[in-house]
Amino acid sequence: MSRIARCFAALRREGRGALIPFVEAFDPDRETSMALLSGMPKAGADLIEVGVPFTDPMADGPTIQAASKRALAGGATVRKILAMIRAFREENDVTPIILMGYLNPVFSYGPERFCQDAASAGVDGLILVDMPPEEADIVAPFAKAQGLDLIPLVAPTTNNARLPKVLSLGSGFIYYVSITGITGTKTATAEQLAAEIPRIRQFSSLPVAVGFGVRTPAHVREVVRHADAAVVASALIDTLAAELDGQGRAREGAVSRVLAQVESLAAAVRNAPRHV
Repeated sequence: MSRIARCFAALRREGRGALIPFVEAFDPDRETSMALLSGMPKAGADLIEVGVPFTDPMADGPTIQAASKRALAGGATVRKILAMIRAFREENDVTPIILMGYLNPVFSYGPERFCQDAASAGVDGLILVDMPPEEADIVAPFAKAQGLDLIPLVAPTTNNARLPKVLSLGSGFIYYVSITGITGTKTATAEQLAAEIPRIRQFSSLPVAVGFGVRTPAHVREVVRHADAAVVASALIDTLAAELDGQGRAREGAVSRVLAQVESLAAAVRNAPRHV
């Protein structure tokens, strides 16, 4: 059983949902992002998404676009990011790590070698935002061979006829993009979640995580009433960005402020009523 499967099985036994915070690797530098990554499990993260910076993050809003630009300026490469995950695994062999990014860096690295190196570093799953199921054979066989979960994305516009195709190669969990838009903008309503999550569950028994526009403790509490996990990204990056100095360096206390925010989100998840 993979780390992701073990995590969700344990959460089901506890009767609660999961918090999945996001950290952009190397934003604004390796040391800061490593400190955030290392501190998130103690702050209450159940799983962690690590962003792989890319020059053209088409699904992302201004917040993550800026984080990606800072990270690239800070020296981020795929090889260095995998080394950061490997360092994390020296201290934590439990918390699942999901790399989230775009197909181009994986393709440039070489899909087979990427999957081998990611698994060796301790990565558990991949979310490739711009890879449709019709093109998944670029990565899917290599991910499966290495035991990496290839996590499918479902949107409000994914109709029932297409859902089986989208979910056919997926494992780990389903990432529900809860809005028709870019990251960090609007938020799905409770009514939308109440309608959409059961619709998705008709086609898969995988856990469902909700992202895009999930920002506050109130948001995550509402999400895990209906779904299995809440993903928070832009809100955490906004907090970090507000703590950067004029040269783009993290001020003292920046990491602590982001981790305190993770703690408040985790508390909301743990106290949320469940309708699943």
